[in-house]
Amino acid sequence: MTRPSTPSCQSCEFKHTSLFKSCSATELSTLSETKCFNTYKKGQVIFHEGNRPLGIFCVYSGKVKVSRMASDGKEQIIRLAKQGDTLGFRSLIDNSKYTASAVAMDDCDVCFVPASEFNDLLTNNTQVTNDLMRMLAKSLGETQDKFVHLAMKPVRERLAEALLLLKTTFQKEGESTFSIAISREDLSSIVGTAKETVIRFLSEFKEEGIVSTHGSTVTILKPEVLMRISSMYE
Repeated sequence: MTRPSTPSCQSCEFKHTSLFKSCSATELSTLSETKCFNTYKKGQVIFHEGNRPLGIFCVYSGKVKVSRMASDGKEQIIRLAKQGDTLGFRSLIDNSKYTASAVAMDDCDVCFVPASEFNDLLTNNTQVTNDLMRMLAKSLGETQDKFVHLAMKPVRERLAEALLLLKTTFQKEGESTFSIAISREDLSSIVGTAKETVIRFLSEFKEEGIVSTHGSTVTILKPEVLMRISSMYE
């Protein structure tokens, strides 16, 4: 497969929705000149839990999971990232080691902005700094909600919520039906339960006509039913 050419920040399709939406043309030009552009195969690690951050990552194409290892050795997926999303910013701002790893869920193209360039941008552009603070607050809120739901909701309800999260995160504009290829291990890591339990409840959803499956691909047929299930214990 031919490696894609490095995209320009000035013409990036995500420049109006990303963290850099308030950058001037000059700032975008500088980002383009200093960033790196890397391709990751499915399963490759983009950054490792426990490493020191050297910059931030912007997903240009593909899907990424952010996960950490629990004390029992099981993976816990704490975030899903899509095209246009930014990764690794919390540890960089906190000047701390990564508390989770980012792994490509499929083949991904990712831009890397060095810490020195990113910090200069924050110093000189207060709007980017404000947008970053909002991203941090949103990330904290989503993490808190996830842990509350893990503690309060039964597995069936959490699986319904996880499927809706995948749909919300990765469904492309204009798609009438949402399908995603996802391993049962990854799905169980999002739900916070054993793979066998996810397989059992997914089979129930299939028997009830809520979803269909083909290999690793799950197609959501009745999102409104998943919504009702996920909200039963709220």
